[in-house]
Amino acid sequence: MLRFTRFRSSVLRGSVALPALAGLAALAALTLAPGARAQFNVPSAGTQVHDPTPLKPPPGAKVAIVEWEDMECPDCGRANPLLREAAAKYNIPLIRHDFPLAFHAWSFNAAVNARWLDTKSKKLGDDYRDAVFANQQAILTPDDLAKFTQKFAQEHGVAFPFAVDPQGKLAAEVKADYALGQRVGIEHTPTIWVVTANSKGAPFVEVVDRSKLYQLIDQALADTKSASAAPAPKRPSSK
Repeated sequence: MLRFTRFRSSVLRGSVALPALAGLAALAALTLAPGARAQFNVPSAGTQVHDPTPLKPPPGAKVAIVEWEDMECPDCGRANPLLREAAAKYNIPLIRHDFPLAFHAWSFNAAVNARWLDTKSKKLGDDYRDAVFANQQAILTPDDLAKFTQKFAQEHGVAFPFAVDPQGKLAAEVKADYALGQRVGIEHTPTIWVVTANSKGAPFVEVVDRSKLYQLIDQALADTKSASAAPAPKRPSSK
C-alpha cells in the first residue's frame, strides 16, 4: 500500500500529448512535497475523514464501493480484480476516483487517457483502467504507456489522438478528483470504502482489511434492508 504525507497540486499547462509530453504532464500535474515517501504496509488505523460528503452511493443505489486509486500503484492493481468481482457479485456500483501520486511517472497520464476513453463509453474507459492494472509490470515508462494505450485503442476500434487533452479539461477533472480526495483525507492508495444510504449502521466503512470486503458489504446490505423494513414512527394524534 502506498502512503504519503502531503502533496500540493501545480497547474498543468497545454495539452497532454503522446508520447513526447507524457512524462512532462505527469510531473507538471502534481509536485511531490518534501518528506513524501512510499510505504508498503497497511495503516494501523483507518483514514481520518475530514469531509464525508463524497462517501455515499450514487443516486438510486443503497450500497456502493468507493475507491481512490492510482493506476501505477501496485497495490491498486492487486485490489482491482477483487473490487470488480465484489461489485459484480452484489450488483452494486464501483465508484473510482483518481489519485495519481507524483512519484509515479505515468499514472497521471493514464488517468487522463482513461477519461478520454470515458467520452467514448464509460465501459471502454473502465476496460482501459482494468487493462492497465493487469499490465502494470510491462508499463515502465510514459512511452510504454503511450504504446500500450495506442494498441488498446486500436484493438477496440478507436482512433486515439496524439494530443489527448488540448484544452486541459480532462487533466482538470483528474486534479479535481485528487483535490476531492485531499478534502476527504486520503493518505494512501488504494483507499476503499463501503458506503451506504439510509442505513441503520455506519454510513461508510473503510476497507482496511480486504479479506473482509464481502463481510462489510453483507453488513451494509443488511443495515440498509433493516432500515427500509423499520416501521415509520407514529405521529401523535390531535385531539
